[in-house]
Amino acid sequence: MTRKVYTDAAAALDGLLFDGMTICAGGFGLCGVPERLIDAIQASGVRDLTVASNNAGIDNEGLGKLLRTRQIKKMISSYVGENKEFERQYLSGELEVEFCPQGTLAERMRAGGAGIPGFYTKTGVGTQVAEGKETKEFDGETYVLERGIKADLSIIKGWKADEAGNLIFRKTARNFNQPAATASYHTVAEVEEIVPVGSLDADAIHVPGIYIKRLILGAPYDKKIEFRTVREREAA
Repeated sequence: MTRKVYTDAAAALDGLLFDGMTICAGGFGLCGVPERLIDAIQASGVRDLTVASNNAGIDNEGLGKLLRTRQIKKMISSYVGENKEFERQYLSGELEVEFCPQGTLAERMRAGGAGIPGFYTKTGVGTQVAEGKETKEFDGETYVLERGIKADLSIIKGWKADEAGNLIFRKTARNFNQPAATASYHTVAEVEEIVPVGSLDADAIHVPGIYIKRLILGAPYDKKIEFRTVREREAA
């Protein structure tokens, strides 16, 4: 078995990073974000990145760190409403943005991982999303052609993995991590726990180890909260 477990994020990304590359990143808001790998990418100084991810984190958290250091040239994203730096760079013309409907983005990643170069969808027809794209009629309905995404690198976060890279996500942290895991030539995963091969229930595996090229133990993690909403304490 090829050795997949690396000592840290920098070691796991060694030889995989280069200027101008395309990266697929898992995560949704601050849930399931590959924090250790993002930190290592930031520390590497690699630039002019194109990143496909549901969102770009928030200010100075998640992918927001790479925006702060101007390492991202283009974002392929669905939701970016919680990141002021993203907004500033986009409106000032410093950041190229390709907005993509959420389900379409997930399917573009999944399609790339399945070797499907493109697919037709009704989502976005008649809007700016469809501008400049090929359309086709099926059964009297118009569909727009979307390209699959195949990146140079995928970075994902899982809950538990064995030493062969077979990986399990925990609840909603699965989000974009699962399609992103298959949508590149090299997938590096960080997880909260690594167990011996044979410890995981084969029927519970979300991503087979064949997709995971390198693996690190990222724990312990601090629980990041996007919004904290509390109510006033009632009088006794």
